[in-house]
Parts: sequence; structure tokens; C-alpha cells
Amino acid sequence: MTTQDSSALRYPKGWFALTTVYSFTGLAILASIIFSLLLFLSIDDNPLMKWLFGGLAIIFELGKFYVWYEYGECKARRDLGGAFWSLLFYSVLAAISIGGSIGGINSATNTILSQQAHHERELARFDEQIASIERQIQLNEEAARKYIEMARISSGVSGLQQANTKLRLQQDELRQERDAKPVNEQSSMLGLMSSLADGVGMSLSQVQFLLVCFLSVLLDVFGAFFVSLIGEENRFRRMWLWQQAREQAAAWQAESAATVPPVASRPEPEPAVVAQVRSVLESGELKCSKRSVALALSLSLEEVDRVFQHLLAQGVLGQGSNRHYHLSGQAG
Repeated sequence: MTTQDSSALRYPKGWFALTTVYSFTGLAILASIIFSLLLFLSIDDNPLMKWLFGGLAIIFELGKFYVWYEYGECKARRDLGGAFWSLLFYSVLAAISIGGSIGGINSATNTILSQQAHHERELARFDEQIASIERQIQLNEEAARKYIEMARISSGVSGLQQANTKLRLQQDELRQERDAKPVNEQSSMLGLMSSLADGVGMSLSQVQFLLVCFLSVLLDVFGAFFVSLIGEENRFRRMWLWQQAREQAAAWQAESAATVPPVASRPEPEPAVVAQVRSVLESGELKCSKRSVALALSLSLEEVDRVFQHLLAQGVLGQGSNRHYHLSGQAG
């Protein structure tokens, strides 16, 4: 199917499709800018440097997507040199953008992991205190057995039993305090990383790095795809409007040609009149002037004009640059 046939079956996208495409493109660009800002703003704590690095991140992101749009324009024009340099420039900016996205997403996932680790450390602290009390109780019970073996029950066992009672009460208080801690719900991201780590047999940090890289590249590809879609739609719309204008112009010309009445053919002069005029002109009786001939031969100017045109076509008469007639053998 030719390009003309395929374009005839396609029309420019409507407002709903364009709104959807531009919305997705804007969201992808905004997300990429935000993740790059998270990385660039953490470079320096100086407010001035934060402004400078933040502006640099925004310039890189917007420039990256514009260069990708320009790559599509150069490719459509078959400008291979421009397409090559645009692609090279985009690759550099995309590498910077992906690095920024990796840093931003990694920072967000590190926050989730640190919260989970903090909650686990608090529970581990309670468990350690409970285990320490349990060890102390075991030591007291061992000492009580020795006192019993030494028949010194009254002097030592009662004190150890009271100490164990206090320790068990303290142990119960710690358990209640530990159980009263709010359950730290596992986030979806952390659950995904834990499942992947268990499935592929890798550590949680390795899975985190690979997942962050995948999401960063996916975000960049997502934005580039929709920018390409916008560029292709704009090029098609321009071509479609140009074809519509050309078809309308052709239809208008055909309509104009159909409405113009046919021009009536000029009647040929009578042969006798032609011979008479030719005779007086060649004999030199009259000048090659339509008015003189009309007066001398009692003819109308219209009829004399037809005769002169006829003689001009036959080569008997000529016409100079001043549009005056003369015999073809004379200079003027």
C-alpha cells in the first residue's frame, strides 16, 4: 500500500487522543525532572548551588526530550547527519537523566528500607532485653538448685525466688511494650524486592539496584516514546493539511474551468475582401494602416482587422516592435 493510500485511510487524532498523549508526555517529563532534582539538589547544601544544580537538572531534562523530537524531524527529512548528532546528544543527556533517576528512585527505596530496618531494630532490642532477663532467671534457678543441694534453703533460695519473680514481671512488661508497638506494614515496593530476592537468589541490595535501573530506563523510554508520537502526529497533520489544501485548489480550478463559457472562434474574412486589400497594399496604393484601408474600401475596422490578421498569418504582412503593420518585404 502506498503512502498516499495509507494516508487516505488515516485522519489526524481527535482532541481526546491528543489530550491523553500530551498528558502522559507531561507526566513522564515531570517525573523524570523530579527524580533528577532529587539527585542534583543533594550535591551541595548551599542554597545558591541548589538553585544552580536544580536549574541544570531541568535544562538537561527538557533539552533531552527536545533533542529527541529534533531527531525525529531530521529522520523524517532524511537528514542523516543531523539525525546522527541529535541521537548522540540525546544519548549523553539520557545517560545523565537515567543516572539522576536512579539516584532519586534509589533514595526513595532507601527511605523505605531504613524505616523497615529501624522498626526491626526496635523489636530486636526488646527481644534482646527479654532474652537477657531469661538468662538471668536461668542463672538464679541454677543457683537455687545449688543452695538446695547445700541444704541452705532458708538463707538463699527465698531471695533468688523473689528476684526471679521480679524478673518475670519485668519480662512480661517488656513483652507487652513490644507487642504494643504498631505493626510496620510492609510497603509494596519492599514486598516486591523481597519476593524477587527470594526468587532469583540474590541479596536485597542487588535486587534493589537492578529494579531501580529498570524503572529509570523504563521512565526514559516511556517519555521518549510519547515525544516521538507527538512529533509523528504533527508531521502527519502538516502533510494531511497540505494534501487537503491541494485537493481543494484542484477542485476549485476544475469548477472554474467548467463555468467559463467557451470562446467563439473568430470568423474568417471573405476571400474577395482579402484579395482586394492585398492588392491595394502590394501595389502601394494604400499604406498598411487599418484606418486608411477601411476609409478607402468602405469596410468596418473589425473586418479590416480580421483581414490584417489573416494576411499576417499568411506571411504577407509583418508587425514591428511598435505593433505597426508593414509588408513583409519592407522594413516598416
